[in-house]
Amino acid sequence: MKKWGFLLLCIVGLAYVVVNKASFFQEKVKIQSYDQTAKKNFEDIGTSATIQNTGISREQVFQGNLLLVNQEYPVHQESIKSDVVNLFEHKELTAGFSLLESDIYLSRDIAEKFSDMIAGAKEAGVTHFSINSGFRAFDEQDQLYQEMGPDYSLPAGFSEHNLGLSLDVGSTLMKMNQAPEGKWIEKNAWAYGFILRYPQDKTAITGIQYEPWHIRYVGLPHSAIMHEKNFALEEYLDYLKREKSISVNFNGKSYLVSYYPLSQLKDIKIPKDRHYEVSGDNMDGIIVTVFE
Repeated sequence: MKKWGFLLLCIVGLAYVVVNKASFFQEKVKIQSYDQTAKKNFEDIGTSATIQNTGISREQVFQGNLLLVNQEYPVHQESIKSDVVNLFEHKELTAGFSLLESDIYLSRDIAEKFSDMIAGAKEAGVTHFSINSGFRAFDEQDQLYQEMGPDYSLPAGFSEHNLGLSLDVGSTLMKMNQAPEGKWIEKNAWAYGFILRYPQDKTAITGIQYEPWHIRYVGLPHSAIMHEKNFALEEYLDYLKREKSISVNFNGKSYLVSYYPLSQLKDIKIPKDRHYEVSGDNMDGIIVTVFE
């Protein structure tokens, strides 16, 4: 009896190892606050001659991947992605998924990143994805709002769909809250720079009901930080304002993410041998992400 009990324990243990193999080897997102001294050391790598003043302007507040769009902060004209295309007319951008209609638009850059994510899902055996909605012009959003009302739509200019960064993803099998595609996205989208914008446990913060189909691109390392800390976009931007600068290590890459209010734009300096990305928050500040 003891022998059979021991064998059963071994089998259960082996099953646990197999099931948890992916999470066991998944790299941890390492985040730490950065004080001003550490930040200066990061910027001063090399000699002072390598430091560049970026010349970031106030208009940048309304441009980038981290813009907060909700009922309080609307989309500005300069916020709209400039590379929006009709996906039906660009078959090279739709490998691995279908389109609900022939007039679905999206930023070309975001469509390419979405395709990369779908390729990752395919490796996991999840393949029945479709895009049900993408970018909407203001007049299209207004028509939708008039037809569906405030309970199911947002006024023109107050929807993330007006940016070109968001899309509604469906499953050709069943509703997303039950489909393998919905479950895969909720668990894995962050690793590709996307977030589930309106999670079930954040309705009090976002002001929007749970939408398992609506994803939004924010980019790495931001999606990884949000996943690690269980932040909605509103919470993440508040966190950056409080911390000012954070150091992030993810996938063997180091990042310095810094928040600057409008009054400090002239103080932004970055080493010339570093890459960087800039995004406004659509409110009153700039987020600069420096990486190797």
